[in-house]
Amino acid sequence: MSFWKSRQAGGIFLIILAALSFASLDTVTKHAIQLVPVLMLLWFRYAFQAVVTFALRFPVQKARLFVTPNPRFQMLRGVLLLITSACSFFGLQYLPVGEFTAMAMLSPMAAIAMAAWSLKNHVSPRRWVLMGLGLLGVLLVVRPGGQVFGWAVLFPVVLVTAYAWFQVLTSRLSGDENPYTTHFYTGLVGALVMTPIMLFSWDSAALLNYWYWFVVVGFLGTFGHLMLIRAFNRANAVVLTPYLYLQIAFATVLGWLVFRHVPDGLAWAGIAVIAASGVGNAMLSAREAAGLRQ
Repeated sequence: MSFWKSRQAGGIFLIILAALSFASLDTVTKHAIQLVPVLMLLWFRYAFQAVVTFALRFPVQKARLFVTPNPRFQMLRGVLLLITSACSFFGLQYLPVGEFTAMAMLSPMAAIAMAAWSLKNHVSPRRWVLMGLGLLGVLLVVRPGGQVFGWAVLFPVVLVTAYAWFQVLTSRLSGDENPYTTHFYTGLVGALVMTPIMLFSWDSAALLNYWYWFVVVGFLGTFGHLMLIRAFNRANAVVLTPYLYLQIAFATVLGWLVFRHVPDGLAWAGIAVIAASGVGNAMLSAREAAGLRQ
């Protein structure tokens, strides 16, 4: 019983909340982009994050909220997450929520491969096997003749690449930056980059008629990332990462409830393989971390 009162248990609860928030964000986005301009919605998602983070953290951090030793990396990180969100917002116009989320969850494994190449991190043969299995799972989902085969699969491919680099950069910055400062700059950079682009698709009527969808999308994106920050403040990545794969289950259930979409048999198999390879990768990390402590 004492475990459930520990900081680790709190971290697990928060990471599950984050996974549910991100799955809900994708589901709400898929519905909202049928009603409002995509670029406006994308801009509002980041503007909301910047404003809310400032309101919550400036009274605590004061001017330290703006202090960063890595301004160029913060800008690059913000742009990478913006690319990730743009691929999600546009990709969800064409792809089911569950299958899209499953493919996107290859990002942690792609980040390991990129870290091996860019940071010269050692990657064990078992990890390469798990990454290969994850890729096999994606091929089952997007196979010719399947429900999601088509040019739109380029969106999750670009998303996985951008988000993997985002994760590598986040790991690089984690020891130098206050996580709330990083969260603020992520929203600020996204909003600033999107402002001139969004003006070309501005629709005042859509904002007035569907303002609540803008707020829900902004809230879910901001809340999800705040839950991630608080979770990783309570427990380490080895403990938390397996629970992130609940996002696939949440997204699949929400896709069924809201859009009445059910993946076909081979797609279910692919989703299961992707989730299993991701959880296996996290368990391997836990074993390696335990070995280092001995």
